Amino acid sequence: MTVRLVQLPAAVLHALAIGDLLAANQAAPVVLTPYFVAPEWRGTWRRRSNQVAADPTAASWITRAIVDTDLMLAVGCAGYHGPPDATGMVEVGYAVDPAHRRKGYARAALELLLERARHEPSVRTVRASVRPDNTASLRLVAQYGFLEVGTQWDEEDGLETVFEVAVSSPR
Repeated sequence: MTVRLVQLPAAVLHALAIGDLLAANQAAPVVLTPYFVAPEWRGTWRRRSNQVAADPTAASWITRAIVDTDLMLAVGCAGYHGPPDATGMVEVGYAVDPAHRRKGYARAALELLLERARHEPSVRTVRASVRPDNTASLRLVAQYGFLEVGTQWDEEDGLETVFEVAVSSPR
């Protein structure tokens, strides 16, 4: 399996924000499935659409499609919540379509995100916020050295445990 994280143009983000899969696919570099317009994704796409409208440079950091390049299939989403903050922290997020889970896509996406973070001079820390009942994601971040640093309340996801890992770069 070969996985790439494919950046979605602003037009795709805007179309996904309103749930228009046809318009999103007309502008997308890869075919997106109905998973991308599921109701639980609407808020994410609205945030990302607004983020890119306010700051076009954020586009290279935010949510992308996880693409299995062997199958030429978009299987989920992954990216950072935005560019690094003033302290050099980026937060990762990833989600795999339930039809494609347990195949290593989340792991591959997280590895790509961590690799990019290691090569970005402005990044010092990678954060992941995980719901306490998301056992698979809790196991995944533990395998990559993330340590629990606290909890937070997310308006969409509820209680989340916050994990961070320092990135040592080959700079």
